[in-house]
Amino acid sequence: MGSWLSVHAPRLFNELAVPQSVRDSLLKMSISASMPHLLLSGPAGVGKTAAWRLVARQVLGAGWEGTTHVIQARDLARKAGAMGLFEDFLRPGGRDSDDTLAGRTSLEAFDRGMWGDDSEHAPAGQETIIEPDSGIPISRMIVIEDADHLGMKRQPFLRRMMESEGRTTRFIFTARAPSRIIDALRSRMRQLRIPATSESRIGTMLSMISAAEGVSLSEGLRGDIVHVARGNLRKALFLLELLARKGGLEDRSALHNLVSSTYLSVGRQLLDLALRGKVVDWRWERENGRNRRVLGGALKELDRMMEELGLDSDDITEQLHSALVGGRLLLPDGLRTELLVGLAQCDARLQLSMYPRIQFERYLHEVAAAGARHGLSLGLI
Repeated sequence: MGSWLSVHAPRLFNELAVPQSVRDSLLKMSISASMPHLLLSGPAGVGKTAAWRLVARQVLGAGWEGTTHVIQARDLARKAGAMGLFEDFLRPGGRDSDDTLAGRTSLEAFDRGMWGDDSEHAPAGQETIIEPDSGIPISRMIVIEDADHLGMKRQPFLRRMMESEGRTTRFIFTARAPSRIIDALRSRMRQLRIPATSESRIGTMLSMISAAEGVSLSEGLRGDIVHVARGNLRKALFLLELLARKGGLEDRSALHNLVSSTYLSVGRQLLDLALRGKVVDWRWERENGRNRRVLGGALKELDRMMEELGLDSDDITEQLHSALVGGRLLLPDGLRTELLVGLAQCDARLQLSMYPRIQFERYLHEVAAAGARHGLSLGLI
């Protein structure tokens, strides 16, 4: 049994939970003979992935999955030899080969009839007509998910390939922070910004899926899920499905218990350590019969959030904000305001930085200094 997010994924452009102007733009580009490279940006859970999947299906036809290649840039950022892995993805024949993924064509582009008549599933309502004299059609899609995590080394490499070998291939990027993508790439792409999903739209989607799945969703619980999701449609659908599978749709407290059990308390712990001045706290630990000096304190928790828990900068910022406004940290109003202002400034720096850990480390030291001024810290370590 598939996830509700997959089962109820949009099949047509007019089913996307995005503004009408975005749907119109996606439709117009997909049926155009000269579709541009595309950059889809927006916060988490608003439908960026659903949008590019519909574009790929419309442009490439029924066999689109065989000629659509996806790589997650965020995963590359945590791996050794990431540049080599990226080059291997774009050059399947080897790094010294002239054969590139972007330079390949496919049989499906010339004979879409080999897949049979599947026009009823075309996102635009009908298949794109390829004129005989329109030249070689688009035959391949290369999708870079979370392209704002590509880094400065991989982006110029990608730009050169787009310039020289992108005649029959189109690149689609998704990103939360498009400002981290170099101008040379952004200038070669059509940019579409998808805003956070409106509360009314999320509520409508929850009602529609509940009815389709034959489950009863009360008005109060629907409003609670919409509030917790905060514009993230994907999160709202996950919560709905999880509550339904656990039999919690009859009790509004079930949502509270679910959110409480899955809420990461590391944000609160991170601030607590920093307020007490323990930003950097080296300790000796015994491992395999030998003493080893290891990093502790707030920076250790920060590394755990980024590496073990896989949280990106937006997730960590949200965790810290929730810890500050959630009421569980007993702080003087003046200190709380100071920390919130500092977090807002940190978030602004993050939008312009390729190295989020440096910005968070700076913020933690600012938190420690504020704790010392308010008598909560013994001093900076």
